[in-house]
Amino acid sequence: MLSYRPGSTFAHRLDPRSKLLVQFGLAIAAVAHPTLLWLIGTTAFALGTLVAARLSPLAVLRSYRVVLAVLALAPFVAGVALGPPWFRVDPALRSALHVGRILPVLLVSAAYLTSTPVRDTRAAVQRLIPGKPGQILGIGMALVVRLFPLVLADVREVRDAIHARGGEARPLRDRARLLAVRSLERTLDRSDRLSVALRARCFAWNPTLPPLAFDRRDYPVLAVGIALAASPLIPM
Repeated sequence: MLSYRPGSTFAHRLDPRSKLLVQFGLAIAAVAHPTLLWLIGTTAFALGTLVAARLSPLAVLRSYRVVLAVLALAPFVAGVALGPPWFRVDPALRSALHVGRILPVLLVSAAYLTSTPVRDTRAAVQRLIPGKPGQILGIGMALVVRLFPLVLADVREVRDAIHARGGEARPLRDRARLLAVRSLERTLDRSDRLSVALRARCFAWNPTLPPLAFDRRDYPVLAVGIALAASPLIPM
């Protein structure tokens, strides 16, 4: 599961604001340039961020295996035809090229999640977006980052419980219904417990957040993020 891991890598030592800018810039560059050359370039850059965070690409791909499996269906669906030749290669390749642009964004996100504490992410968001909107967005991101792995763990536990009770012999529709209903029940129960815990801990909209400061190593990263974000404006 992709979550924060303490460390002293280059990615860990960067200011979260510079890392957020790189993610933002890479997403813009990947979407704005749907060409094979840009796909190769952005993917190579994303692999470089995994190196900076000391992450194994295979481990990251394994963590995203469900997302990647769903994305892999898109080229196949795009190529299927209702008549001869039944499968068209050109639409499938175009779809694969467009879907492939999501991969570098996922890889950079993995490097960010494993190298950035949740509190630092919230502090970065609230400094970039002042006022109540920044507070709401910062809290939302912090809760999502903390709760999403727990929700996925609940889904896995429900799935294992269904299999342990002989659920594999039931029709797929019944298994999907049980998995969805039980997982939703656990998610709602977890959200109720979270609400009680926040009230018990005197939840504050504007707590004392960790101090953030740019270091010399952040400025080249900021320049890269700005260049990626501005790449659609540069004539090729």
